[in-house]
Amino acid sequence: MKILFSPAETKKSGGTNWQITKESFLFPELFEYRRTVLDKYNQYVSSSSDELLSKLFGIKDCAKFEKYKLDIYKQPLLKVIERYDGVAFDYLGYSALDKDAKNYIDQNTVIFSNLFGPILAGDFGISEYKLKQGEKIDGFAPEVFYKKHFSKVMDEFLGDAPYLDLRAGFYNKFYKANSEYVTLKFLKNGKVVSHWAKAYRGLVLKSMAENNIQSIDEFMKMEIENLSVKEILKKGIHTEIVFDINL
Repeated sequence: MKILFSPAETKKSGGTNWQITKESFLFPELFEYRRTVLDKYNQYVSSSSDELLSKLFGIKDCAKFEKYKLDIYKQPLLKVIERYDGVAFDYLGYSALDKDAKNYIDQNTVIFSNLFGPILAGDFGISEYKLKQGEKIDGFAPEVFYKKHFSKVMDEFLGDAPYLDLRAGFYNKFYKANSEYVTLKFLKNGKVVSHWAKAYRGLVLKSMAENNIQSIDEFMKMEIENLSVKEILKKGIHTEIVFDINL
């Protein structure tokens, strides 16, 4: 069962000094499109003022973004799922999972990077980078570019089986569903939550991996700590499962 997932603004540092190639990612036949985005990013960060880069990176303190001005092709690489940090990834706790659960995540989770586009959690590898969600690279919008060039292969990759979309709403700009899919909403005391939504997306993915969930039917039978189904809403190809957080 395929799962779509958001990236995180925070990245872990370090990695292995390997080279980015087309074999590094899902959809290697489209690598030249990824290279187009990476080249634009590289050129922009190497030639722009600190004021412009502060906006691009979403960092006010110029002293903190010197490392992001380096050539992205020459930086250490980490497996995609190991590069990202942040609330959802903390609650996922990938490093503590067993081998089978890690393989499940590696092979079934598509993360939508603001810079690298749709990539598998198990792809190796991506550099540490900084690109604030929604920021353009000298007028160029990566999300629009990736949606144009990757939507067809994403449709083929996802196939006809319903999949789970755990992305934040912004990432619909990279890919919009053309087949049956399921999203989740989390309520606490009757109100939609944001921080806890990130946490529970991570916990949901963790539970799916630990239970080797292969279908929406299996997902619906899975118990998730502190969550109970409040209602299920269906409209066309979209099903939304609304959970109450019982804390």
